[in-house]
Amino acid sequence: MVKTSYMRLKGSQHLRQRLLLSTLAGTAILIEDIRPDDTWPGLRPHEVSFLRLLENISDDSVVEINETGTKLKYKPGVLMGGRHLVHDCGLSRSIGYFLEPLIVLGLFGKKPLSIRLKGITNDSKDPSVDTFRSTTLPMLKRFGVPSEGLDLKIESRGSPPEGGGEIVLAVPIIQNSLLAVTWIDEGMVKRIRGVTFSTRVSSQFENTMIHAARGIFNRLLPDVHIATDHKSGSQAGKSPGFGISLVAETTSGCFISADTAVCHTRAKDTDVLEDEEQGVLMPPEDVGEQIASVLLGEIEQGGVVDSTHQGLLFLLCALCPQDVSKVRVGKLSPYSIETLRHIRDFLGVKFVITPEPATGTVILKCIGFLHVIMSGMTEWDDAQFGNTRSALELPKLWFCISPRLVVLFIHAPKKLKRLMGIRYLSIFSHNFVSGKIFCVSVKDGLLFFRLPSVDFSICSTFVVEDY
Repeated sequence: MVKTSYMRLKGSQHLRQRLLLSTLAGTAILIEDIRPDDTWPGLRPHEVSFLRLLENISDDSVVEINETGTKLKYKPGVLMGGRHLVHDCGLSRSIGYFLEPLIVLGLFGKKPLSIRLKGITNDSKDPSVDTFRSTTLPMLKRFGVPSEGLDLKIESRGSPPEGGGEIVLAVPIIQNSLLAVTWIDEGMVKRIRGVTFSTRVSSQFENTMIHAARGIFNRLLPDVHIATDHKSGSQAGKSPGFGISLVAETTSGCFISADTAVCHTRAKDTDVLEDEEQGVLMPPEDVGEQIASVLLGEIEQGGVVDSTHQGLLFLLCALCPQDVSKVRVGKLSPYSIETLRHIRDFLGVKFVITPEPATGTVILKCIGFLHVIMSGMTEWDDAQFGNTRSALELPKLWFCISPRLVVLFIHAPKKLKRLMGIRYLSIFSHNFVSGKIFCVSVKDGLLFFRLPSVDFSICSTFVVEDY
């Protein structure tokens, strides 16, 4: 039995991001010192829920947590996807916390993903489900994600603290790989769109927010339309709340978003019992004016995406083929900076960062990790290929292009080359060099392998005949 080697990490910072990249890179991780000095140490409920979600959409993943929850071992499995899945996100974080990594992982599954998520749809901490529908999904299409099968339906709203919302997310698989992008044209804002929501409160709150937001936007452009979405009954969830999500569309097809929600909060069971005043809720007029100002601030800082989507943009660029991706963003947020560091550590992709003082923006360029989905041909089709399976032999020809990239040439008829690549992917990813090497692309009879191991000397020790 091959012993698993773990990447050792410390602390609870950006745990969700580490688990996402660990799954994409196929790297087992060991995280220690997870809030050891807190009053309630260890993993939080939403982090445990995210681990359960990873187990739900993958096969053969292994999760080990010690008794105090301060130590986590995670060995990623094979991303499967699947239809009619259901996951309860809990009440400690909203559905938006789970959506970003789930959308990315769904692209690289063996089957299209269709999952129902239950919990809080709108709060002030995470991006709302409206933002994902109006801004995140259109951004994916720039990277070659097909429109067919990409959808997010809001079946019911749920506000903190009791939630009660439900959405259905559908994510298609990419056929070969994402497309590298050159995306630096911000364009000019041509229209403002948005939606307000209210649950178990008067629908007049929505009209007040719209009037306040339009009072700011109409000074700058006339094309402003904000819809209302008042829910009642079972579709209104279990708690009262209201909020607004806005998106600015530019002439070059960029979408800049901002959102917020106002709702009651409650002291958690894990909080220290203290006599605290109940927070005063912001009136809807102030909510509309504030979120309009936030959106104008996002537009002012420049870039093809808002600060909330910077991290996702960098990750998609890193997962593109080995071609140059070039994007423009505004001031880098702390979360985006940490994303760049984790991409470097897990995927080995480094970005070239070039500030542009004249515009106050930053240009980032990278060569992708070449993450390719191997779906649709994971099994042999005897009806199409007959008994050619027994005629296949291990290839003998290797080319070492760089210390971290090796190419394997397959001697076979053209129609079999890709199929053979799938077969070798399965063989090598589980057995060859103790899992230190895995296939990341199959194209025209060439298999590209990337070495995640820190010890690059392994490149000089390939002996296929010894396999």
